[in-house]
Amino acid sequence: MENNNLAVDARSLSKSFKSLKAVDKITLQVKTGEIYGVIGPDGAGKTTLLRMLTGILTPDSGESLICGYSSQINNREVKNHLAYMSQKFGLYSDLTVYENIRLYADLYGVAKATRDEQIDKLLDFSYMRPFKNRRAGKLSGGMKQKLQLICALIHKPQVLLLDEPTNGVDPVSRRDFWRILYDLVSEGVTIVVSTAYLDEAERCSRIGLMNNGIIVAEGSPQEVIEKSDMTIGSIKTDNNKHNLKTVQQLLPDNNVHLLGDRIRFTSDDIKSISIKLNKSFQGIAITEEPPMLEDIFMSFQEARDNTDVLSLVSQGIENKSGSSVTTKKITKRFGDFTAVNSIDLDVKYGEIYGFLGPNGAGKSTTIKMLCGLLTPSSGQGMVGGFDVTKKPEKIKENIGYMSQKFSLYEDLRIYENIDFYGGIYGLQGKQLAKRRDWALELSGLTERKKEMTSNLAGGWRQRLALACSILHSPSIVFLDEPTSGADPASRRLFWDIINRLAGSGVTVFVSTHYMEEAEYCDRLAMIFRGNMIAHGTPQELKENYMRDDIINIRVAEPQKHMNTLANINSINNVALFGAGLHVRTNDTNSSLNSINDYFTSNGAKAKTSLIQPSMEDVFVSLIDSAEDEND
Repeated sequence: MENNNLAVDARSLSKSFKSLKAVDKITLQVKTGEIYGVIGPDGAGKTTLLRMLTGILTPDSGESLICGYSSQINNREVKNHLAYMSQKFGLYSDLTVYENIRLYADLYGVAKATRDEQIDKLLDFSYMRPFKNRRAGKLSGGMKQKLQLICALIHKPQVLLLDEPTNGVDPVSRRDFWRILYDLVSEGVTIVVSTAYLDEAERCSRIGLMNNGIIVAEGSPQEVIEKSDMTIGSIKTDNNKHNLKTVQQLLPDNNVHLLGDRIRFTSDDIKSISIKLNKSFQGIAITEEPPMLEDIFMSFQEARDNTDVLSLVSQGIENKSGSSVTTKKITKRFGDFTAVNSIDLDVKYGEIYGFLGPNGAGKSTTIKMLCGLLTPSSGQGMVGGFDVTKKPEKIKENIGYMSQKFSLYEDLRIYENIDFYGGIYGLQGKQLAKRRDWALELSGLTERKKEMTSNLAGGWRQRLALACSILHSPSIVFLDEPTSGADPASRRLFWDIINRLAGSGVTVFVSTHYMEEAEYCDRLAMIFRGNMIAHGTPQELKENYMRDDIINIRVAEPQKHMNTLANINSINNVALFGAGLHVRTNDTNSSLNSINDYFTSNGAKAKTSLIQPSMEDVFVSLIDSAEDEND
């Protein structure tokens, strides 16, 4: 054992899988009480690195120490000091919350004299006490992640390794999860977390950006951003989604993308870019804004011209008009439980329609009814002209569907999955061969087509699953959390595809927990406990359903100020937002004065500003209001 202040000490770790160098001589040091974020594209080596730190994987060379003990030699000591939470749900679905925790207490050898006190503390700490007797398989996604965290913490570890713990978790649960992590750090726990959410990475003490098995940038989030010396410009147009393609053509080398309510791009020369943009957008104003971690992330990605492959997305699609999906009081009950309650929809061809809501709200159940996979308990529904109750098989033939579970067969090779779905959709011969080549290119897997699907990282599987779901050029597509856990490059590609489909008259239903993606939808429905509690365009939701103003606060270690600010009378809610805080208030002037007085008296440097609500603010506000009404 080595005595120092390092909770994690990795020295020249390397790991290869046949010809693939997954991790290449990585040295990583994390001090006690830090949150260290590991970010990087799909397949960068993040999971491999974490597994070597735990001792689950043996490195080809190098060593890793946890609290001074070797992960490769001192396995028992490392186990006592360490907890690891993998991406996959690793608990027993048929056991209750309490039974799972007791099982892990037994596995870790927690003394029976103290375990009940520890279990009670963790249940209260995570707000899971009301659900202690619920079976784990019946928990929502956010609750499952909390339960996994409780089980990992049962033996009071000093180091916690988390592999993308908030994938597929709604914004309310994500905020709650990070509150728990900050509380753990305040107790001296060291956390290493990989994440696909770069706003979460901004909350870490330090981050390491991985690419191709090496760490290409490291430091505090602000240090990594400042080292990049990058300039970002943005514009707002009357129809950003429609105008995005034009801006991309005008600025082909400037990483043009949508973000929220604006079109952003990298810029070395604002003046020359202004001249180019004014050719199509006369008098357009360019706003300079600071770069974000996502911009730094994308700067390390190899540029890929998707023009040709995207042009084939809509090939063979029949351009239709009118209503594609209509429902009237469609309802689904499971025994005494109402999962979906009397929902009305009227969605047009060419529309991107977003489903938002917390885990377990009924979004997936609604989508499954519309896909003909579940029969409604009552109500009516028509999809593509077919009745969801009477003609479910005809619906399945005419839609594309990508489920949360990706629906791929791991024991098939990549190209075999494509051929399998092609056969289901009636593609044969030259037509199948042509669409197979397109699907491989779209998913970036042409060179890997003979690999087993089980070898693919999560983001690559999602690309493949999306390609399979639109292989037959359907006119209606249902995508259930398609970008969950995908890296920013994959998410941007997905939305390029979605916009191309909609532009060709395809209806795209999409559920998502990325609130910035909600901005890209034509209309949105907010689902809560089976009910539609809000409906409209993103702007309509902000204007009609957001009663409070939002104050943005940028301050170091924002979590330390949350409780004090929340006790100010005029403040209704304080929440983490990226590297700062968002404050909801119905008395802006009073709140601003109180906030500034608080930071001045504490000698803390803070920047406050009144901003337009984000979709995440709207989401959280709606859920809070709905919960208050139901309590």
